[in-house]
Amino acid sequence: MTETRLGARDEDIRPETYVSVDVETAGPNPGTYALLSIGACVVGEPERGFYVELTPDKDAVLETSMAIGGLTMEYLVAEGVPPHTALLQFEEWLEREVPPGHRPVFVGFNAPFDWMFVSDYFWRYLGRNPFGHSAVDVKAYYMGMTGSSWASTSLRHLSPLYLGGRHLSHNALGDARDQGEIFRALLTEATALRVSRD
Repeated sequence: MTETRLGARDEDIRPETYVSVDVETAGPNPGTYALLSIGACVVGEPERGFYVELTPDKDAVLETSMAIGGLTMEYLVAEGVPPHTALLQFEEWLEREVPPGHRPVFVGFNAPFDWMFVSDYFWRYLGRNPFGHSAVDVKAYYMGMTGSSWASTSLRHLSPLYLGGRHLSHNALGDARDQGEIFRALLTEATALRVSRD
């Protein structure tokens, strides 16, 4: 899905392609814990997806984090893709899926968490981040659009509205597709609201 930024300087205006990204990790921060998997899809076109499982580059684990995604460090040590290669694969996928001249926009559900891991790994392993220095948080977008409380932006509240009540799978690609579906619905609602006000 593409959009054009409003309010930007003329020279900064580029078409945008929204990319929903989700990660599974061994713990709450990339300084101490490894990034275990990355899933991504183009918002509005969930079949255009990317998934990779990474070889851990740190040994520390938080058992509650490991239990969420169902991956094990032993499996990833044996079967994971080295981080440098995994990030190159992700960048190459973005280059294929994002049209030339478009800006890829990172979209996450609680984007600060997923963003810090992806940005940290891109910079440490490739020395660059194709998403630039910003991201869209689905929860904050919903809060701003509806005037809801922050507590009301949890998936427990949004899933019945936008996902038919289903829970996230905690597979990074599956979750990227689900949060992309929520964001697509929010964009449609926001457009309808703008049209009704005009």
